[in-house]
Amino acid sequence: MVKRAGGSLLLSIRIDHSHHHPVSTQLCMALREIILSGGFAPGDRLPASRTLANDLGVSRTTVVEAFSRLTAEGLIDSQTGSGTFVSAVLGADRPMPSKAKASSPEPAAPRLSAVMEDALSRFVERRRLPHAPRAFTTALPAFDVFPTAQWARLSAKWLRGNHDEVMGYGDPYGAPQLRRAVASHLRANRGITCDPEQVFILGGAQQAFHLIGSMLLNPGDKVWFENPGAIGARNSLVASGADLVPVPVDANGLRVEEGLRLAPRFRLAFVTPSHQQPLGCVMSLARRFALLQAAEQAGAWVIEDDYDGEFFFAGRPPPTLKSVDTTGRVIYVGTFSKSLFPALRLGYVLAPPALVETFRAVMSRFLPGVPSHTQGVTAEFIDEGHFAVHVRRMRHIYFERHEALAAAAGKHLGGLLDVVPAHSGLHTVGYLAPRLAEADVSQEADRRGITVSPLGRFAITPLKVSGLVLGFGSSPPPVIEAGVKVLADVLDKQLKARPPRAARKARAA
Repeated sequence: MVKRAGGSLLLSIRIDHSHHHPVSTQLCMALREIILSGGFAPGDRLPASRTLANDLGVSRTTVVEAFSRLTAEGLIDSQTGSGTFVSAVLGADRPMPSKAKASSPEPAAPRLSAVMEDALSRFVERRRLPHAPRAFTTALPAFDVFPTAQWARLSAKWLRGNHDEVMGYGDPYGAPQLRRAVASHLRANRGITCDPEQVFILGGAQQAFHLIGSMLLNPGDKVWFENPGAIGARNSLVASGADLVPVPVDANGLRVEEGLRLAPRFRLAFVTPSHQQPLGCVMSLARRFALLQAAEQAGAWVIEDDYDGEFFFAGRPPPTLKSVDTTGRVIYVGTFSKSLFPALRLGYVLAPPALVETFRAVMSRFLPGVPSHTQGVTAEFIDEGHFAVHVRRMRHIYFERHEALAAAAGKHLGGLLDVVPAHSGLHTVGYLAPRLAEADVSQEADRRGITVSPLGRFAITPLKVSGLVLGFGSSPPPVIEAGVKVLADVLDKQLKARPPRAARKARAA
């Protein structure tokens, strides 16, 4: 009886010789699944290796290899002269796959922590970040002009280096060479007085925001957040239990007086002063001083996200908030996702002096660090001068691409979309004609092969205006012009499909 059942089970195994897994691996996985699902009872005898090989049309060596792996896993026992048996250990009490009731095919959702349960209800759903650029995609730099040859040379050089550095765990605070390189870059190019000991390397800006929130916030603490504002940072702080206070933004940046009216006892503020995400405005010096004064009086901290501050192409760049901070309240966060490429997953925090030891304590005990290879190549890229050359070149390229967008918009988008001139970065915004719905436009544009994000996606509370976020950094001018023509056609058709309000009222009457 057992033998017939076993034979039936084993003959059901299908081997795919075109599969990327080796045949022995496929056989091992199939046998493991049959054993663990209860197809064999503990102590049941498996067919001899030669018999099973003949039944399945594979070599005996393949079966022996599969049996050896299952023996090493403790699932079967091989006894010389007696055969191969399912391990008796499997007779012990052990969890079995749950059988879902017919009335409730979906398994029950796991119980989450109160903080994450609340965060899930407040997260902004993010589309999968793109790998391939297309017209108006945001958050992507220009892959087509990246100095890949130089990067490959430095990468190969690093891999040929000291194995302890290449393959070891590395410094939890970040590679010393990269910390020195970042500090030097910030002093020379962003006007920030700092020491390498204040620089901490992390796996991107998102990890930095979540780490800061976890370190400094208790659930329910008030956090001023730009409205509209950066989605990734918003989700990271929500996951830390923050109570986000949506503070409106105008042409001069965060409206500090509104923040004080809404939440005078705030714990943290998040701002993008050099190039507001997503509106693109620059925070005025008066607003910067007002924010620093408010933070000092409230005993609060300020996160400055300088996500693309290197790419200011309209004269001299404005100072960073950190460079004018005399109170030591600003935590500066930077990333290489825009200045180099997103797949690096490499960012950094410049901690104010009062928080340096806190960062050291947390990171040495809690975080595993960023891969040494990534840090080493990036440090060499900066130290050999390639980074500075690359940034200067990209400023010109992004300016050319911005001008291509402005010119094409002037020719094709008049009366449909008011595109705001940008002074830096990789994106700008366009404000829609009153009768156009940004969500409908975004969906239709996506179907037509271009990417435009609704401005409302970035807002915590509804905005008084509607518009689209337009990336120009990742696409060359011909792609931008072609994309503008498609967008103009989408907007024109949407506008014709939505008659003026007076006409709609008359039709309804």
